[in-house]
Amino acid sequence: MSEADILSTAHARIERYRKSDAVVRVVDGAGAPVAGARVKIEQIRQAFLFGCNAFPVLGYDDPKLEQAYEEQFAALFNYATLGFYWGAYERGPGQTQEKRLRRQAEWCKAHGIATKGHPLVWHEVYPSWGPSEVQGTKEKLRARVTDIVSGFKGLVDRWDVVNEATVSAEHDNGVGHWAKQEGAFAMVAEALGWARAANPKAVLLYNDFKLDEDYEKLAAELTSGSKTLVDTFGIQSHMHREEWPISKVWEACETYSRFGKPLHFTEVTVLSGEHGWGLPQPWPSTPDGEAEQAAYVEKLYTVLFSHPAVQAITWWDFNDGGWQGAPAGLVHKDLTPKPAYQRLLALVRGRWWTSLEAQSDAEGAVEFRGFKGRYRVTVTTAAGTATEEMDVAEGAKSGVTVTAK
Repeated sequence: MSEADILSTAHARIERYRKSDAVVRVVDGAGAPVAGARVKIEQIRQAFLFGCNAFPVLGYDDPKLEQAYEEQFAALFNYATLGFYWGAYERGPGQTQEKRLRRQAEWCKAHGIATKGHPLVWHEVYPSWGPSEVQGTKEKLRARVTDIVSGFKGLVDRWDVVNEATVSAEHDNGVGHWAKQEGAFAMVAEALGWARAANPKAVLLYNDFKLDEDYEKLAAELTSGSKTLVDTFGIQSHMHREEWPISKVWEACETYSRFGKPLHFTEVTVLSGEHGWGLPQPWPSTPDGEAEQAAYVEKLYTVLFSHPAVQAITWWDFNDGGWQGAPAGLVHKDLTPKPAYQRLLALVRGRWWTSLEAQSDAEGAVEFRGFKGRYRVTVTTAAGTATEEMDVAEGAKSGVTVTAK
C-alpha cells in the first residue's frame, strides 16, 4: 500500500485490533440487576506496550532532575528496557551491577511499568576479560544467562536474549568466534534454550537491525518445527540518517509477521536536529527539527499501533544526548518536553485511552468497547459506592459484576 493508503486505513485497524467489547453488570446484595446506577469506567493501564529504555533511572545526582525524569517517564510509558550489556554489567569476573539493575527493576514494578532486559548475548560491549575461544565463551555465557534470567524472575520477565547475530561472525571476540564456528542459528537457538530453562514463563526475543534475507532466514529457522525457540521478534529502527518511509515501516511489519510471532519495535530513534552519524557530540535539537520529529512520530506510532502483529514500541533514548550523542530524545537534555513527547502523550493517554460514564440499563448492564488493558470501575447508587477492576482483553466479551452497596 502507499503511505496515503496505510495512514487512511490505520484508524479502522486500531478500532478493530486494539479494542474489545466489554460489559459491566451492577447487582444488589441479592444478585438482582440494579438499573440507573452511575457507572464510571476508567482505563488505568494499556495492554499494548509503549516503552523506552530507562538506563538513567535512579542515576541522577540532582534530585530535581531525577524527579522530572521519573515523573515524565511514568506519565507516558508502561514498558522499560533495562541495560544488561555484559561488559558494563560485569566489569570484572563476578563484579556485577546486579544491585543497581534490581533497584531499577523494582522502581519500574512499583510504577506499574513492565520491564525487558537487553541484551544477554551480543558481540559488542564485550568484557575486556571475556574469553576468546568458543567453549570458554559458551560456558561463561551460559552461567550469565542462567544467573540473570533466573535471578530477576518476577522483576524482569522479557529478554532480548541474542542481539544482532546476523553480523556476529564479523567480530573478533568470543561471541564472534562462536557465531563463525557454529553459525548464527545454532548460537541463537542454544542461548534461547538457556534462557528458557532459567525461566520457562519468560518472553524471549531475538533482536536485529539487519532487515534483509539474513534475518528472514534466521527467523524461518527459529520458527520451523514444533518446538518454540523464540517468542517474539525485535525490529530495530534507528533513523539517524533519515526517517523510514511509512511504506518501509509497513513492509517490515508484513515481512516479519509472516513468521507467526509478535513483533516489538525495540529501538526507535527519530532525530529532532541535523541527521547523520558521527557528528560532533552532542549536537543540538532545533525548532524545525522538533516540529518534523513530532509529525513523523505521530504517523509512525499510528501505523505501528494499527498493525495486529505489533505488541510493543520502545523509544531510544528518552532524553537528548544519549546514544551517539544525538538529539533523539522525546525531551531535551534538561528534561523539558519536546513537541514529540506532548504528541505521544496525547495519543497514548488521550486518543488511545478509554474513559466514560454511563447509567446501567434495565438489566443492570453498561456495555462498551474500549482499548485493551486494565480498568477501574466505580458504581454509585443511593446506597453508596463500590469499586472493582477488570481487564478488557482479546476474545469473548470481557466483563465484571459489581455489587452495589
